[in-house]
Amino acid sequence: MTGEFERRHGFPPGTNEVRLASRDDQAAARTLAQAILIPADLVTFYDCIGDVTWADIGNGYFLDPASDVLLRLQDYGAVDLGADQKVHGLVIGSNGGGLSYAAGPDGSVHRTRTASLDEPELDKVADDLRQFLQLLEQSLTRFVVDGEPRSL
Repeated sequence: MTGEFERRHGFPPGTNEVRLASRDDQAAARTLAQAILIPADLVTFYDCIGDVTWADIGNGYFLDPASDVLLRLQDYGAVDLGADQKVHGLVIGSNGGGLSYAAGPDGSVHRTRTASLDEPELDKVADDLRQFLQLLEQSLTRFVVDGEPRSL
């Protein structure tokens, strides 16, 4: 992807990587798991992956490190996922265009409709983290092939 990027876009690529989890990342994931009900697959993800930064795929795709998710939880609390405000989730990343991704306690992943998390309106984009990661992979593949990621 990065080899063709500069020729295609006229400027060098930024950071585009999947960073493996460090011991600090793993410790933050364990602390996060103790702080709030989170899906087991998210704990497993953070035990292996520190963060995902794909700055040049469309507007960008970012899955935050567990330490950032934990800090956001401590500073702002969980985000309301349902209209009844009884289901709470964790903001785990963004699309670089101002929209955030939140994981629900059932493992589902939701995307905000606007940049605001104060009274968010969300759409479910994946039934679980595995499906969400597959959609991210499809976005990367499509971007490599034709320069446009899929909408996620």
